[in-house]
Amino acid sequence: MADRVAGVRLAPYTTLRVGGAARAFATAHSGEELAALVAEADRRGEPVLVLGGGSNLVVSDAGFDGLVVRVRSRGVEIAEERGRVVLTAEAGEDWDALVARTVAEGWSGVECLSGIPGLVGSTPIQNVGAYGQEVAQTVSHVRVYDRRAGEVRDLRAERCGFAYRHSAFKADLSRYVVLSVAYVLERSGRSAPVAYKELAARLGVRLGATVPLHDARAAVLDLRRGKGMVLDAADPDTYSAGSFFTNPVLAAPEAEELERRAPGHPRWDMPDGGVKVPAAWLIEHAGFHKGYSRGPARISTKHTLALTNPGGPAVTGFPTDPEALAGSPTAPAAPQEAPATAADLLALAREVREGVQAKFGVTLVNEPVLVGLEL
Repeated sequence: MADRVAGVRLAPYTTLRVGGAARAFATAHSGEELAALVAEADRRGEPVLVLGGGSNLVVSDAGFDGLVVRVRSRGVEIAEERGRVVLTAEAGEDWDALVARTVAEGWSGVECLSGIPGLVGSTPIQNVGAYGQEVAQTVSHVRVYDRRAGEVRDLRAERCGFAYRHSAFKADLSRYVVLSVAYVLERSGRSAPVAYKELAARLGVRLGATVPLHDARAAVLDLRRGKGMVLDAADPDTYSAGSFFTNPVLAAPEAEELERRAPGHPRWDMPDGGVKVPAAWLIEHAGFHKGYSRGPARISTKHTLALTNPGGPAVTGFPTDPEALAGSPTAPAAPQEAPATAADLLALAREVREGVQAKFGVTLVNEPVLVGLEL
């Protein structure tokens, strides 16, 4: 069993660089160890927080009064299934490194998910998606530790409850711990049909066209960098949790009300009859411009969907490697700006949410997981 360390600060383990200390902290280097640590904590009645790359997490300034388990499991297995590639990755594998490998190998299906920070284990929880792709399109099954049943189970994709930025895992964060994920990919040097207008324009192709995998990845990375969505320790705009709000999907009455308040606003009609609206547009047109700040917390200067901590102290690595720091971050030179707290970031998020609600009658929903906090 992994050693437990008391009082480890959690801020350096998140890309937002906020959060207090954990009462106890342990690192799991395998799926078996991860399940065992959680099971043992459950037997003791101890609260558990499973920590991956920390890129979709906002931790309270009070920290976490329980056990934080850092996922560091490694391993990738490749198999064949009716001419397609089945790639099974441990939860602790770096997601973008895995995407880069699929592109290099000529395996199509996740190339538009390039540049997304974090680990494999988080991808089915959030049903990670970008530029017209989401992991639900390729997930075959997810191996989990079911805390309610006290056993390891394989859940087929149809049992994962995938929806827009949602899943059965996100619906009940206290039940399932993701141990590994299997993706089914096509053997093809070309991308899946390009399904996102902005990406098609960057590639110079029409919607529905395919392009070489390397071209798709390069274009996505370029777009993400322009929005401060590729981690870069030298860029304060990347001290964020990515998009802080999801694009709202409105039912017919809500969509009609928004059309009355903002005729001709951008929208996408959904197959189920709903209407998806870009949250970034709502935020900007509610008066919150790029770079808007509330104290030390700031909207990104590149993209209004990201809330940032521009004064967050840079530490070794991004995100921090816990083995390198042994739970005690280095002391860098003083930041250019005062660092934000979790309370600062939530105050800004509330101001944005309330402003959009007042202007358009639409309630934005946070995308990152909030630990010890409520929006």
